[in-house]
Amino acid sequence: MKRGPRIAAGAGAVGLAVIVVVTASSVNLSELPTVADLPLPGGADLGSHPYTITAEFEDVLSLVPHSTVKVNDVAVGRVTEIGISDDGWNALVTMEVNGDIELPANAFASVEQASLLGEKFVQLSSPEEAEGSLENGAVIPVANTNRNAEVEEVFGALSLVLNGGGVDQIQTISEELNNALEGNEDETRSVLDQLDVFIGNLDEHREDITDALHGMDRLTSTLAARDQAIGDALENLAPGLEVLAEQRESLMTMLDSLDQLGDVAIDTINQSADDIVADLEALAPTLRNLADAGQALPESLEVLATYPFTDEVMNGIRGDYLNAYLTLAAEPGTEIVPPVGSSTRSSSLPLPSVGGDD
Repeated sequence: MKRGPRIAAGAGAVGLAVIVVVTASSVNLSELPTVADLPLPGGADLGSHPYTITAEFEDVLSLVPHSTVKVNDVAVGRVTEIGISDDGWNALVTMEVNGDIELPANAFASVEQASLLGEKFVQLSSPEEAEGSLENGAVIPVANTNRNAEVEEVFGALSLVLNGGGVDQIQTISEELNNALEGNEDETRSVLDQLDVFIGNLDEHREDITDALHGMDRLTSTLAARDQAIGDALENLAPGLEVLAEQRESLMTMLDSLDQLGDVAIDTINQSADDIVADLEALAPTLRNLADAGQALPESLEVLATYPFTDEVMNGIRGDYLNAYLTLAAEPGTEIVPPVGSSTRSSSLPLPSVGGDD
């Protein structure tokens, strides 16, 4: 009676083992979820409509899936996958973010550490000038991603400074500075004051300096655009320089002659300066009288062209004809001798008169 339960228990264990083996043989173990795929308690609330984004990093350090994604140090998502870019040089971090979180299309992503030995997480931030909106499936380029330095890197750099960075030379540098400044305090203070004035002047003229730099930039751009013309001019300059070299003696003779001419002209001006001043002083009354004549001079010049019949006399004659005639008649039997070169004929000669018809 005592062996019955043992036999039953043994049979049940064997049957359970058979069931487990049969089940395992019918299921692909590679399809089973791994520990990394299991959700972690206390993660960020993704809401009912999360969206997926990808960020490309040069280095993600020890970042792992299910790491927290934060905005302003508030958990808003989690890392779902970490892969490698197509070129094999960068890391691709896929993240799910709460759908209520709005980020610009040019958002930044950085890998940071919660504390000195804390976990890594991804921090999302907005630039000063936001553009667009970060949509589902968007990719943050490597230019907008970075990472903080790790403790190991900081300690490594510190050890480099302490061991081979010349820390032992600080005392020597301090002593040499003391020796250089000792007894020269006034000169050092004067130099510092002058530097302060110089920097102040630079600060006051920073706009002028900026304009000058912009002008230099435009000049270099213009020169770069005309490099071919400048090159041709430089190539054609050599023959001209050769001609100038050949005519160097003639040019020097001309310059010497010009120098002598300048000396003679200066001497002439110096000697005749008093006469020129006297002539100008003598001319002053004439010019003064001409100025006093004013409008009378141009009016007299207008009358001179019509002398002796002025405009006033001519304006007094109205009509197209004067309508005045003078008839000359000889008595019968009187012989009229015409002047030489003229013909004998009777004519009526119109004479000018003022008034009506006669």
